[in-house]
Amino acid sequence: MDFNPLEKGFLSEINVTPFVDVMLVLLVIFMVTAPMLTQGVEVDLPQTKTVRTLPEDSEHLVVTLKKDGTIYLDEYKVKLDEVEKHLKKIVLDKNKLIYLQADKDVAYGLVVKLMSRIKAAGIKRLGVVAEEERE
Repeated sequence: MDFNPLEKGFLSEINVTPFVDVMLVLLVIFMVTAPMLTQGVEVDLPQTKTVRTLPEDSEHLVVTLKKDGTIYLDEYKVKLDEVEKHLKKIVLDKNKLIYLQADKDVAYGLVVKLMSRIKAAGIKRLGVVAEEERE
């Protein structure tokens, strides 16, 4: 007795159970790892007595100046000469508050240069980030 597919027909339905299982596993993995990806750039901040925490909204932009002189706009590395150009493209609302976090061992002159580039981009409001002073 030979098998003839025309007599019995083909199975035309797709079993979606394995697909749903894989998608649920991927969803769980994404939900667990997503909060860990929003770390930012690590710097050793100066300490002061009066400190307010950064707002948790995604509307603010953090400019980071590391100990070795590298500059980051959020997590993206840029050169000092390009800061003004990138800020003009990124920040459409010139009243937006930009936060500057610089390593405590960075030369004061470099911090002032970076601040002047931020101001030259048309940013009117610039906040400086620090850690709370430990006793």
